[in-house]
Amino acid sequence: MNSLSAVANYTLKFINQTNKSVFLTGKAGTGKTTLLKEIIKTTHKNTAVVAPTGIAALNAGGVTIHSLFQLPFGGFIPDTIAPHIKDAVKFESKSTLSRHFKMSAQKRNVIRNIELLVIDEVSMLRADLLDAIDFMMQSVRRNKNPFGGAQVLFIGDLLQLPPIIKPEEWQILNKYYQGKFFFHSQVVQQNPPLYIELDKIYRQTDSEFIDVLNNLRNNTITKADLSVLNQFVNPNFDFKKNKGFITLTTHNKKADSINTEALNELEGKIFNFKAQIIDDFPDKIYPLEETLELKVGAQIMFIKNDLSFEKNYFNGKMGIIKYLSKDEIIVDFPEENKSIEVERYEWQNIRYKVNETTKEIEEEVLGTFTHFPIKLAWAITVHKSQGLTFDKAALDVSRVFQPGQAYVALSRLRSLKGLVLLAPIQMNGLSNDSDVMLYAEQKATDEYIQKSLEQETKNYLFNYLKATFDWQDLAQEWRNHRFSYKEEAPKSPKSKYAKWAENQSNKIDNLVIPAQNFIKQLNNIFSKQEFDIQFINERFQAAYAYFYKDLDNFVHELLLKIDEIKRIKKVKTFYDELNDLEDSQTKTILRLMKAKLLIEMVASGKEISKENLISDEILSYKTSKLKQIRDLNTVKPGVFDIDPDVSYYEPKTKKPKESKKPTIEITLDFWKEKISVSQIASKRKLTETTIYSHFAKLIQQEYIAIEDVLPEEKIKKLKVLFKYFKGESLSELKETVGDKFSWEELKLYKASLK
Repeated sequence: MNSLSAVANYTLKFINQTNKSVFLTGKAGTGKTTLLKEIIKTTHKNTAVVAPTGIAALNAGGVTIHSLFQLPFGGFIPDTIAPHIKDAVKFESKSTLSRHFKMSAQKRNVIRNIELLVIDEVSMLRADLLDAIDFMMQSVRRNKNPFGGAQVLFIGDLLQLPPIIKPEEWQILNKYYQGKFFFHSQVVQQNPPLYIELDKIYRQTDSEFIDVLNNLRNNTITKADLSVLNQFVNPNFDFKKNKGFITLTTHNKKADSINTEALNELEGKIFNFKAQIIDDFPDKIYPLEETLELKVGAQIMFIKNDLSFEKNYFNGKMGIIKYLSKDEIIVDFPEENKSIEVERYEWQNIRYKVNETTKEIEEEVLGTFTHFPIKLAWAITVHKSQGLTFDKAALDVSRVFQPGQAYVALSRLRSLKGLVLLAPIQMNGLSNDSDVMLYAEQKATDEYIQKSLEQETKNYLFNYLKATFDWQDLAQEWRNHRFSYKEEAPKSPKSKYAKWAENQSNKIDNLVIPAQNFIKQLNNIFSKQEFDIQFINERFQAAYAYFYKDLDNFVHELLLKIDEIKRIKKVKTFYDELNDLEDSQTKTILRLMKAKLLIEMVASGKEISKENLISDEILSYKTSKLKQIRDLNTVKPGVFDIDPDVSYYEPKTKKPKESKKPTIEITLDFWKEKISVSQIASKRKLTETTIYSHFAKLIQQEYIAIEDVLPEEKIKKLKVLFKYFKGESLSELKETVGDKFSWEELKLYKASLK
């Protein structure tokens, strides 16, 4: 985090040690995306990332709002009774929206376990959609606090893409909302998030250009600013003679037309490259065209950052196609006097699930889209340029900009040196949305952020500890289970466990009272003006020692009972009931263990982060319990003369846990387990070609040696072959050797030479 600004560090602390919702914004090029990645990497909270559109969700590494929360498309009226509305306009109210909350147990489990909800590209988020999210989360989580008690991190620049509301929709919504932006929602109006703005600009260093951009952003553009910009007007600019320039225009058709025309004018053969799509990856979220058409000499740009150690390109970097074959794309960077081979990039379509063992929210890969991360780049629309950085750009302002578009377009550039205007910029159409500018006045000062952090940290610690010892809901779950036996037939398999359930319920009830007394102690301690963290830690440790053993025994006894029940036929409902109880019971003790680490970190003055709030004991808690029970069955088999591994209800195989590691390291882990290339490809929902490209990178980065992958005899022959090969393209070599060596073998050996 040392490379991040002071404001970014404060933001990270607000996420990790408070429950205060935050709106994180900043000018273009201030590092919002970088900070989001750091938050996801380091937060100890169960996190879900959502965005308003499929492409935005894909770029943020999350899912769409509508898919996670199972919301229908259409408007939302924040009232129980919907007014009479024409059939042409679709609206939901609180009454009708509730019908959509009948969701799978897995999805409900994810929503109930969210501690931090990240909403990216919040500029596109409509006020009514945010209220629908709030209502939905309160309902499913059975918690009437905003967003059901979850912390929300809103990220985005409100001066970029605005929400879209049709005029006929606004005729209805304007009765409930003063505006269309997320901050106009009822939940934000009543519970405003802390407004934090990143102010350190990384993209531009030219002070004159930064001043112009700031004035443009703040609706204070002057004639002097326009003079600075309009000195770069060149209506006769020919981008074909000026390599490296991209034209920014306001309409898709114009951008497509420029790109198609420029490609057609190039001589030579067109090469088509198709995306490799495995399993579930809907076409509406394709990050680029499924088929990429290229010619040698085509001007392209990269649409992702290079993940390799070399960092050869970034999102928006321009290049020229130097060489093409059916297997290779080589891009030249003329100004740097170098060229590189482009590797395919892997996008993942994910959904969230809760890990049964650790109760953490994890990602499950549903499908992958693997393609070369480049696109034709003689022209692009202003909207699609968001998040990109250009060294050279020609702005087509022949049509009036929408509010904010001039700022978005100009802020893509690193400096004025790379600017060309195809027509003079006029004052009309430059102003930004007045509601947004008014909301920007709520930006928190550095002093307020610091004071708020201290108070919110104290509040978070108190509320976290209080919730850790509040077991009334757990006790009620046991009572409900206990009373469910009254509906059972006297001789049913479940009925014989009634006494056991009664004993367990009574034990939990007996723990609730001392736990409530400890909460009262916490209330008294935290209400004092002086915050004595050492005394709080001392009292917590005593409470932990008092309660841990009983809670641990509860989990052990439940798992024993589940192990017994799973081998009885026709008790699936009973088995599911016990699993739900075990889920709540295990979650309770894991939270207690995490609270112990939390209080110890605060008491010792250490930073609260994912790394510091996880332990081997927590990660292996349930696994260890299951092993104990398995060992018991081995030594003393259960009352049923059946193999202990037999279960009528547990799935026979489980999908491997997805990892947040870099993609090539996940492949390496599988390889170390002696799993074949075809099996790795199947498990990872990737093609074998992609897996071999991972091996090439692993060899290049010296994670593995070429000898680990290819036989010695093959390596000797390749050594002789490459001794005289000085070319850039492997395709030429492949034509020479024919079928003697596969394309993958050539790539693997070439990687070993670097």
